[in-house]
Amino acid sequence: MVLPTEGHLLRIFIGEQDRHEGMPLWEWILRQARQQGLAGATVLRGIAGFGAHSRIHTARLERLSVDLPIVIEIVDTIERIEAFLSLIDTVIPEGLATLERVHVRFYRAGETPHE
Repeated sequence: MVLPTEGHLLRIFIGEQDRHEGMPLWEWILRQARQQGLAGATVLRGIAGFGAHSRIHTARLERLSVDLPIVIEIVDTIERIEAFLSLIDTVIPEGLATLERVHVRFYRAGETPHE
């Protein structure tokens, strides 16, 4: 796949405990991104954060949270990201999605894909 130098970055902020179709929501979103042929996605687990409810979720031992923040980042063309958003929008009950322009410096794969 060739990715143009001008792309868009989609960031989806959800909670670790969010679920859809019996699996973690982040995993469902990741699988959907792969199935839709998006250029790539990365899932990041935060050590602390808060959202619309202003509840702080943290990985500190004295206040261990079981619902840490999850951020999913996807870079692709605006058209592909908009189509993807229309697919996943209705299954995200709480969270935040942001979209910004990015300049793609390179997008390449080595000789052997890792699964």
